[in-house]
Amino acid sequence: MAELATIARPYAEALFKASTGTDAATLGSQLQALAEVAADPELRQFADNPKIGANLVFNVIADVLGRKGIVLADAVQNLLRVVLDNGRLDALPEIVAQHHALVNATGGVSDALIESAFEIEGAQLADVVASLEKRFGRKLNASVEVKPELIGGIRAVVGDEVLDTSVKARLEQMRVALTA
Repeated sequence: MAELATIARPYAEALFKASTGTDAATLGSQLQALAEVAADPELRQFADNPKIGANLVFNVIADVLGRKGIVLADAVQNLLRVVLDNGRLDALPEIVAQHHALVNATGGVSDALIESAFEIEGAQLADVVASLEKRFGRKLNASVEVKPELIGGIRAVVGDEVLDTSVKARLEQMRVALTA
């Protein structure tokens, strides 16, 4: 079976082309909600039932999102219909991730995960993000996760690059140096 990334790529590219000119933030939030619903194992089991048609699955998903106050844009509805018609509901979270990467690449933006031993908020977060943007040479959409096991400092993951200035990493470096 083909990798999900390979299956998802054409869908993500088509959605990207079809959604040019629409509000990226609104579309992104709709796609994220759609991916969360599509990742539900019970929904997947329901959709995999050969007695259930794609139209019914579409209506169930639209109803679930509607109860959350989300009305899907035409481009997202079309994507969902095509995905369901082709039996690719399992690829939907990957399609959304690849679409997000395409939007970021076009805007010169990257997602950054900042792991910290303590909460980072407000001005302190702005300072950290500014430093990381300078270090990585691009604008960043930062999200913060608290990881007490880092002891102190931060660990920033931007794409496939990692900047680890945590106390845990420094202790590990010292352990390696002392045992070598």
